Amino acid sequence: MLVLAMPSREKDHDPMNSPASSKLAVLIDADNAQPSIVDGLLAEVGKYGTASVKRIYGDWTSPQLKGWKEVLLSHSIQPIQQFRYTTGKNATDSAMIIDAMDLLYSERFDGFCIVSSDSDFTRIAMRVRESGLTVYGFGERKTPTPFVAACDKFIYTDILIDKEDEADAPARQTRAASQIGKDRKLASLLRKAVEASSDDSGWANLSPVGSYIAKQTPDFDPRNYGFRKLRELVAASKLFDIEERVVGAGPGKSVYLRERRKGSG
Repeated sequence: MLVLAMPSREKDHDPMNSPASSKLAVLIDADNAQPSIVDGLLAEVGKYGTASVKRIYGDWTSPQLKGWKEVLLSHSIQPIQQFRYTTGKNATDSAMIIDAMDLLYSERFDGFCIVSSDSDFTRIAMRVRESGLTVYGFGERKTPTPFVAACDKFIYTDILIDKEDEADAPARQTRAASQIGKDRKLASLLRKAVEASSDDSGWANLSPVGSYIAKQTPDFDPRNYGFRKLRELVAASKLFDIEERVVGAGPGKSVYLRERRKGSG
């Protein structure tokens, strides 16, 4: 699943802070995405902008796409017919790539969303980013690493499906927290992010920490670990001291982190 978004034409934009007014082109590979994700997908896209174009590609004469046919009208997604020219070849990918380039050159969009688990979209994601647009990728856990890395942000589609009631969230987070301490890769990522964002006293604001992580690891998402927010994940790791501070004249508070000293906590 591929989502392309263009919140800014500057290269140092932050894909996590895209304005709601951004116009996005959402392109879905029906052969490599499940209709059960559509509600969560469009809700996620809404966090980054407005889906001005929503297209889904496939051979709609095939019974395999019946599930998608039932949800297209209710979500105003335009089906694009692409016949299979020969067995074993995926003509859908080529049609999506051609349309993506046409939309890119129209200069009417602020970004793209690509929904697919297929590595064939790696180069188009790179090309869109070269033009200064943000690319949001959506796919299954099996998505090849090159495609994931080619996106500004990559969201695994299983986290877009509500599998448990909200009442089960505390138990789910408790199970997740027990595993976080064993994840050395995650611990290293969090420590490096805090170190890179910290001041001379060792304290780092959570917002730049999140931006650093997003730039280093496109597929990072607290929901992958069972948490809705980065702060919840950081707290569960028990690697950092956490403080809330009033900054400026506003009523809100900012969260600051510092690596926990040995023997403390």
